[in-house]
Amino acid sequence: MRQILASISALLLSVFVLVLGYGIQTTLLPLAAAQADFTETQIGLMSSGYFIGMVLGCIGAPHVIMRAGHIRAYAAMVSLMSAAAIIHPIFVDPTAWFVLRLISGFCLAAFYMVTESWLNERATNDNRGMVMSMYIVVLFGSLMIGQVSISVMDISSFVPYAIASVAASLAVVPVALTTATQPAPIALVQFRPIKIYKQSPAAIVGVLLVGIANGALLTLAALYGSQIGLSTQEAAIYSAAILAGGILAQWPIGRLSDRVDRRLVLVGLGGLTAIASLMIVLLSPTGFYMAAALAVLVGVFSQPAYAIATAHGFDYAAPEDFVETTSGLLLSFGIGSVIGPVTASILMANFGPSGLYIMVVVVEVILVIYLLTRLYARSALTPDEKTDFEYAATAQVGTVISPEPLDVDADNVIPPEEFPAYDDPIYSPEAEEITEEVILVDDGDDLDEQDADFDAPDHDAVIHSTDGKKE
Repeated sequence: MRQILASISALLLSVFVLVLGYGIQTTLLPLAAAQADFTETQIGLMSSGYFIGMVLGCIGAPHVIMRAGHIRAYAAMVSLMSAAAIIHPIFVDPTAWFVLRLISGFCLAAFYMVTESWLNERATNDNRGMVMSMYIVVLFGSLMIGQVSISVMDISSFVPYAIASVAASLAVVPVALTTATQPAPIALVQFRPIKIYKQSPAAIVGVLLVGIANGALLTLAALYGSQIGLSTQEAAIYSAAILAGGILAQWPIGRLSDRVDRRLVLVGLGGLTAIASLMIVLLSPTGFYMAAALAVLVGVFSQPAYAIATAHGFDYAAPEDFVETTSGLLLSFGIGSVIGPVTASILMANFGPSGLYIMVVVVEVILVIYLLTRLYARSALTPDEKTDFEYAATAQVGTVISPEPLDVDADNVIPPEEFPAYDDPIYSPEAEEITEEVILVDDGDDLDEQDADFDAPDHDAVIHSTDGKKE
């Protein structure tokens, strides 16, 4: 355990610091936009801009990494995110903030890709689940701390923007100074939504609808709190309470879904989220404690839904398709998250603060109805036929992590043709003979260690050379 932490501590520190700054912005910007007299619709569009950037990042960031390399791409994206954070108070304009949020979303997607591929390289088959779980805990823990930290800041001042920018800038230091070799070049995986839909309609439609509801809750909860009369400090805590509820419930609900039909679990989560949201609409809480308690309740039922839907998708996917499935479901969630904030903001403009939860109720009811139709369309898997629930594999990140090595000969994998950034001899064609000499393969054969310039890895590996051939 200590050895594992030592090998990834610098990277986890970078994750903590950068996501802390991002968490500050998720709560700060809607509240600051309201103070600057942005309309609800403008705030919704600004919030959707972040998710548009995330979707574009999932598609375009691999090309940036292949062109510049992991370290330089990481430094560039984190620096750009730092600049975007500090520009917000300089150009207080809805269009400018939309563009800045789009840039931040793209940069964060690239950050996740580099971080996760690096962690995957450091992990072994024996500890990969532990490594990725630590990463997810640090990520969501720092996000929640960032949201809560707004409660001790003056959002009308320059300070919170500066802190968010400094956090992003500091995140680049551990990686920029690393002496470790950067991860091997990544291959691209095609997004084939029709194939994923045929494999598991409930998974891809489920994450789309969950994205609509949860995307709106993540970005507009603080605005809702402010509009019902909570102070800035209370609104920040209110927003974080939803995420806290999800963190508490994620693992037990995931384990429950291993024992019963995951679609039934999703039906239960959707129905209970709709009931909790309807309570908020009907009660219109104005006191902080009641509002926060209901927010935790909404978080407990709404936030684990993405992980359960993704796990259901894995149940019907072959191991070699896990990366494609993960990427496809993440993109579907991102598309839903683009739709959610805009739709909710329009309802808030017409029906007041409760418009946010009116939308959540409607979306969750649609989700329940759709899943009930799927229960009759396909029989449930037995527990033995399922993949075990794994939080790290089903979290709302995981753009490049695979439980199995990618097969570059598969029709859904696109091996990169050229790697301009990877002039290091370890990635050059001239080094192929060396990389062939020391390698562990998946067929269980004994390892023959020959003379080489480097130590053999202590886990199963498939090395992808620069010409895209599997070695």
